[in-house]
Amino acid sequence: MPPLVKIRSERDHMSAIERRIADFILDNAHLLRDYSSQQLASALGISQSSVVKFSQKLGFKGYPDLKYSIGQAVARAGSDPAAGPPAAAPGNDYDQLAERLRLSRTAADEETRLANLQVDVEAIVQLIDGAPKLFVYGLGDDGLYAREFAMRLSLLGMLTVHHADPILMMANLSAARPGDVLLVFSEFGKLPQLFQLSRQFQDVGGKVVSITRHSANPLRAHADGALVVCAHDPAPHVAQLLYRSALQSLLDFVFVLLCHANPDRHRQLGVNLERIEHLIDT
Repeated sequence: MPPLVKIRSERDHMSAIERRIADFILDNAHLLRDYSSQQLASALGISQSSVVKFSQKLGFKGYPDLKYSIGQAVARAGSDPAAGPPAAAPGNDYDQLAERLRLSRTAADEETRLANLQVDVEAIVQLIDGAPKLFVYGLGDDGLYAREFAMRLSLLGMLTVHHADPILMMANLSAARPGDVLLVFSEFGKLPQLFQLSRQFQDVGGKVVSITRHSANPLRAHADGALVVCAHDPAPHVAQLLYRSALQSLLDFVFVLLCHANPDRHRQLGVNLERIEHLIDT
């Protein structure tokens, strides 16, 4: 696993000091070559031994090995850790753009897959499958994915409540009971109303699953489970496309796992699809 992906994937299981080191490295990976372990420790106000232990916990012999590995990864990405894969082979602009986008999507999907540990994804699937009711919420562009995923969950025979309005969703909290699950879609996870909604849902005994970018944010930090999306590119419009693509792939995989984990859900899906087809034909 690439070092930056490994740091992102293990960040949630780190101590407070380790998270500070991880966040600094992720934000400044292209500058890490200029930092010794002592300089890094001084910049963060921690001990040098904490930096060494952090490196060893990730499976490296020490900080120099970690720094070298990250330097190699940055170089392969064109001196920018947020850059996509290497440029496509020479050709006309049309072919180059098409190939570049394909490679970038593949890289985003793979990094997202690695960042979501199997044990965490399977735990979320169990939460969703066993929930008496599912509440699905997202604003703006996030609301589009929330609505589509809520529809698919409904096709599996799950009682699903979906809203794109924070006031209506807040009103529906009166129907929440212990064991219910709230899926919150928020790319950056920083909107105060989402955090407020999640905390109130947890107060009544519900479980919250966040779907955000793989970055530190309050929604993800306080959720009972988290699905994360890794999608980086120097061009903002491409980064947004990669996020949408990787998010869709992740949701597709969770849906497949739900079908696989519960044969009754799978059968109900077939029944509902037949009903829809019959309705369309008539």
